Amino acid sequence: MTHPLRRLSLALALVAGIAAAPAARAATWSWSYTGAGISAGGSLDVSDTADASGFHEILGITGERNGVAITGLWPSGSAIPGNEPFALDNVIRLGSDGQITVHGFGYSLASGAYANPYWADFLAPPVYQEVYTVGTTFVSELPVVFSASPVPEPEAGGMIALGIGLVALLRRRLRG
Repeated sequence: MTHPLRRLSLALALVAGIAAAPAARAATWSWSYTGAGISAGGSLDVSDTADASGFHEILGITGERNGVAITGLWPSGSAIPGNEPFALDNVIRLGSDGQITVHGFGYSLASGAYANPYWADFLAPPVYQEVYTVGTTFVSELPVVFSASPVPEPEAGGMIALGIGLVALLRRRLRG
């Protein structure tokens, strides 16, 4: 018959191993851009895997533009209303220039407006720009300063160390 302490240690080690296994999920990125009369920012849910060019698919968005809540990510392959035929690709990568593509990403706002920040690599010099529409009416296309970066995740190492410490403490108490 197995000693109860060994069974408990084995069970705790198994739980710690499962907890340490990486979970397949989206990463969170912080993003923002500003321009003349424009201030937008929030969080992006981004795929963990990048394509050959380093771009990650944007899966979701939250935040605000000029104090108005963002209500959702506009679908890839379509244009925001009022900016046809310029379809979005909703991808992002690390770096200073060209973090988003010439297609950019798009989102809807609680006010009924839409925005599409993108990398205007066809301009000399290339700059980030934002197209802003209300309903199906084009309103503006202005240069912006864009930045985005992954939000650091808590390290699993600390949790594993805590689990090992608890196992050691429990073993000591059960023996004594």
